[in-house]
Amino acid sequence: MSDATLHNPQMNPDDFSVQIADQIESFLVAVTEVAKGDEPGSAIPFLLLEVSQLLLAGGRLGAHEDFVPVERYEPDTGPEPDMDELRERFAVLLEPADVYSEVFDPYVPRSEPVPHRISDDLADIISDLRHGMAHYKAGRVAEALWWWQFSYFNTWGPTASAALRALQSLLSHIRTGSPLEELDGLDLDAEAKTDDGSLEEEAGRVMAAEIGIPLGVTIESGRS
Repeated sequence: MSDATLHNPQMNPDDFSVQIADQIESFLVAVTEVAKGDEPGSAIPFLLLEVSQLLLAGGRLGAHEDFVPVERYEPDTGPEPDMDELRERFAVLLEPADVYSEVFDPYVPRSEPVPHRISDDLADIISDLRHGMAHYKAGRVAEALWWWQFSYFNTWGPTASAALRALQSLLSHIRTGSPLEELDGLDLDAEAKTDDGSLEEEAGRVMAAEIGIPLGVTIESGRS
C-alpha cells in the first residue's frame, strides 16, 4: 500500500490511481535496493522483472483516456533529488555491459543506432517517476496521473522499453553463454538526451492546450 493511501484511508485500493501509484512505488523501492549491489548476481534478472512490471503500469496509463491537470501551473514539488550517485551505482553494477545500441524511433526511415547506458536509463526513469510521486503524496492525484501519463509517452516509456530490450538481450547472452561483441562506432559523447528543462517546457505547452489556455500564455512548471 502506498504512502498516499496510508495518509488517506478513504482512498479505495481498487481505484486506478492507487493501483498505478502502488506499481510505481514498488518499482522505485525495488530498483533502489538493487542499486545497493548487495546481490550483484541477481541484479540483471531482477531489473528485467521490475522494468517489465513498470511497463505494465505504463501501458495502463497509455491506454487510459488523457488525464487533464487541475491547475494552470504545475505546483512546485521542491528541489529535484540528485541522481548521480544512483546512476554511478548502476553503472558499476552493470559494467561492462552497461552500454548498448538502440534505434530511437522505429517509424523514422533509416534510423541509425544510437548509444545508451542502462544506468542512465534507470536513473532517468526513476527521476521522472519520483516527480509524479511527489505530486501524488501531496494529494495532487490528477497532477500525478497527468505527469506519469505525459512522461510515459515522452520519456520514461520509450526509455524503459529500450532498457527492457537491452536487459532481455543481456540475460539471453548470459543464459546461452554467448559472448557480447564490442559496440564499435558508437560515440557516447555525441548522445543527445532530452533534459528535464526540455521535458517541462513541452509539458507546459501540452498543459496549455489541454486546459484551454490561449496560445502565447506562458506555462511555468513551478520547479526550481
